[in-house]
Amino acid sequence: MPKNTIHRLLSPLLLWRLRHVNDRVYLILVSIVVGVLAGLAAVLLKTFVHEGQHALNAWVPEQYRVFTLSLYPIIGVALTVLFTRWFLGGNLGRGIGPIIYNIARQGSIVPRSKLYSQLVSSFLTVTFGGSAGLEAPISVTGSAIGSNTARVLRIGRRERRLLTGCGAAAGVAAIFNSPIAGVLFAVEVILSELSAAFFVPLLISSATATVVSKALYAGQPFVLITTSWPVDAVPLYLMLAGGTALLSVYMIRVYFWADGFFENWTGTFKRVLLGGLALGLLVFLFPPLYGEGYNIVQLLLGGHSDQLVDGSLFDVFHDQSTWLILVVAAGSMLLKVVATTITIGSGGNGGMFGSSLFAGALCGFIFARLINLSGLYPISEVHFIVLGMAGTLAGVVHAPLTGIFLIAEITGGYALFVPLMVVTSGSYLITRYFEPYSVYTRKLVSKGVNVNQDRDRGLLAQLDLMLLVQNDFTPLQPDTTLGELVQVFRHSTRNLFPVVDANGQLQGIVSLNTVRDVLFDDAHYGTTRVRELMRQPPTILHDTDTPQEALRSMDQYGVPALPVVGSNDKYVGILLKSNILAHYRRQLIKDTES
Repeated sequence: MPKNTIHRLLSPLLLWRLRHVNDRVYLILVSIVVGVLAGLAAVLLKTFVHEGQHALNAWVPEQYRVFTLSLYPIIGVALTVLFTRWFLGGNLGRGIGPIIYNIARQGSIVPRSKLYSQLVSSFLTVTFGGSAGLEAPISVTGSAIGSNTARVLRIGRRERRLLTGCGAAAGVAAIFNSPIAGVLFAVEVILSELSAAFFVPLLISSATATVVSKALYAGQPFVLITTSWPVDAVPLYLMLAGGTALLSVYMIRVYFWADGFFENWTGTFKRVLLGGLALGLLVFLFPPLYGEGYNIVQLLLGGHSDQLVDGSLFDVFHDQSTWLILVVAAGSMLLKVVATTITIGSGGNGGMFGSSLFAGALCGFIFARLINLSGLYPISEVHFIVLGMAGTLAGVVHAPLTGIFLIAEITGGYALFVPLMVVTSGSYLITRYFEPYSVYTRKLVSKGVNVNQDRDRGLLAQLDLMLLVQNDFTPLQPDTTLGELVQVFRHSTRNLFPVVDANGQLQGIVSLNTVRDVLFDDAHYGTTRVRELMRQPPTILHDTDTPQEALRSMDQYGVPALPVVGSNDKYVGILLKSNILAHYRRQLIKDTES
């Protein structure tokens, strides 16, 4: 239905709302709607994926299961690529990074295509065994629901930003039945802003989605009931924090190395074929890499770690060596990020959220099993499995609070709050020392998008520097005489004059204040040239600079204006500090009133 038609149909309702419902109550009502829709989207995707995987596996004889599972992923990736090309014009926009960019630079306007594109593409990828999580696609879908609901209902920019976060929170809450973790995920990852005014709508939207999920999809990802933790194990918690931090750094770096590798790999068919075959080979060697991997985490929590090697090439040895289980677990842990990047890089869709939980669970299991085998101190492997999940999630996503409450809510392990705090905070701090940006934001930062900025910087980041540059300053030639310069002064309203050569390259600047003393020296009107009067500016801006960088340069050198050049140092125009601040004020008013 066309946008204008929707607005026309909703106009009477919106008019009634303005007369009878105040803004605060209205925002809460809309957050409930967003929570319901995002919760339904999450339930729909999880149900379809699980039923699809069950159907695909049901008809395969057990003796051919491993071989078949290794072929499924290439089918899923190929179907995802075809869907992306035929229905989305080749532009899927994977991951949470684009949503963070939409909020930081595009006024929280999320494309309408993300209302369905993430659901369909991730369903095709993960159902056929793509080694990635569904959390990112669901979070993106929820963000799209929140953003587009706000646009349809003509809600202002600041509230649209909040509803975008509400959708993301609702998606995560519904997929894990964890409302608090959903809110914290939105605050730490999506919005990057801690505002008291945001919490009530976020909580309501997240709680609503959880109710929808519990009513329609009763499955709980993991179950753990625990009552206590040993104080003597604190040094081991600190050691685990270091281990999950190293794993987090490894996962972030491998992910972005592979991302750059696939970006430079031309040919869609070649990516699908070779990537799918590589993914199939990994699944063939390490079956735990198939799909999200939450079934493996459930096995570990249930004490069935021996089933890690079931169906693999190592199955024939698994009764002969207890160390074989650790080898398979370590291989699966280290290769999970490789499998995820291949899944996404070759054309599939998914995220690192679930992959970090999977790898973290294996990390905690390996750590605890090694400690128990050493005989130094008997510890609960189940405790360390969930602590490993929280620590790795906190490091990879840079969201320690999300890690704490997510694991506490989905496992029922509230008694582990102190160990969770120790492991997640330690893992987060160590990871951030080596990797200042998360798996979601590192690529954005490399492209000049400051995702950890305050409101002022966020508003400045939305300004386009080239639209602020003024080109009505009269350019001079180096051979222009003093007499000709006086005539230019008489007919100009500016007091700055760029000096450019025949090729358009900037040579210097002539300022009225610096040449005022020689203007009345008519004896030299024909002999003095501009090249003798011009001065070099303290610095030069480039067309690739940001408004923040321009203001920083002006403050550093104490000047109200600086010249801007493009490629080959060709003069573009003059940028005034007053013009930047004027546009910033307009943006501030617009952000406050809209």
